[in-house]
Amino acid sequence: MLNAHGKWSLVTGASRGIGLQMALALGQAGVNVVVHSRELAGTHGLVEELRDLGVEAFAVAGELSDPAQVRALADDVLRRVSVDLLFTNAGVQPPSHDPYWEADADEYVRTYLVNVVAPMILVEKFLPGMLERGFGRITHTTSGILHQPEQSAYAASKGALNKATLDLAARLTDVDVTVNVADPGWIRTDLGGPDAPNAVETVVPGMIVGGFVDADLDGAWINAQDFAGMTLEDAVAAAPAKALRLAVTTA
Repeated sequence: MLNAHGKWSLVTGASRGIGLQMALALGQAGVNVVVHSRELAGTHGLVEELRDLGVEAFAVAGELSDPAQVRALADDVLRRVSVDLLFTNAGVQPPSHDPYWEADADEYVRTYLVNVVAPMILVEKFLPGMLERGFGRITHTTSGILHQPEQSAYAASKGALNKATLDLAARLTDVDVTVNVADPGWIRTDLGGPDAPNAVETVVPGMIVGGFVDADLDGAWINAQDFAGMTLEDAVAAAPAKALRLAVTTA
């Protein structure tokens, strides 16, 4: 397993749910963590928890549907630290529609801004430094909901994020910088709802394993539930066999 002790990570959407679990797991692995939420108050307690784990941590805030705020929060981070592990976890999911074609166009715009455009801005901001330093790990949170038309705005945004990931991974050859997607599964969170079958704690270590794998795991789909109950070390060892080659199809 790669030694990421003392490196800096950024987790978006870290105030609760999946992002909160990811941030704490990174801190337990000895990784310094920048935590993001819409408002600084949302992660105040988390920053203290992370510092109690013996790592450095601080918070940034910004509305991810506003590209100017995304760039501003990234610039704030860059003035303070160099990010080696980027986890674009934050996302929005509009309500289901029946019939599905009645989704308002504004839902598509905001969903794409948060779920696709914001991650791509963060890649634009942090990837050059990773390439310059010769190390970087990027993990975008995706979803297995890709083929449910009732969730078209959300599903289409995740399909677009997968395509962008696949295209970028194809260019990150012969460098120790990777980009993968991780699917947490259907989780009982504010977004997933109370009927989801999986507890939020099951997302780790799978949702962070992409930060610790070797460079040959690139352009992959990581199902977090495949690693539920494992230690991070065991998950890293299992990842090459369990991860799937990311593919974008019309099927």
